[in-house]
Amino acid sequence: MSLDVDPPEPPELVEQVPDKYEDDDHLDEDSEYRRDDLETFLREGAWVEGFDHWCDHTDLDEEEYRIAVELGMFAAFDFFWDDFADRVGYNAPGIPEDWREQEYHSDLDSWGTVSGINAAMTEFGQIISEVLKEEYIDWEAEYDAPDDLPDFD
Repeated sequence: MSLDVDPPEPPELVEQVPDKYEDDDHLDEDSEYRRDDLETFLREGAWVEGFDHWCDHTDLDEEEYRIAVELGMFAAFDFFWDDFADRVGYNAPGIPEDWREQEYHSDLDSWGTVSGINAAMTEFGQIISEVLKEEYIDWEAEYDAPDDLPDFD
């Protein structure tokens, strides 16, 4: 399936500590997330390049895409440099589980639509992260492992 739509504007990346996940205890307030650099790369072409690739593979239809745009989901993405893992991390927005109670959007009518949009946002974030890392980033990770790691030999 292919989606034939214009890309939304890239998000403005705001300095913040990313949401923590089980495997990223290394992220903290002292880390350098390089959001200014990443935002520049997004505006210089990474966003459109990733968006075009995503459109070629997404399962979203134009109606679901319109809903995601109207909800401001693309503008809500966060991308950050994760020096420890030598990768571009991201936080993808999602429609909350209580979307029916909140009357979140009048055109949301099923869990299938909601889960499809949420999955598509995660896939989009992954694609953008890969484009940034592979095509735009030329810096090396600067994380140094502690000297007191156990020797497993």
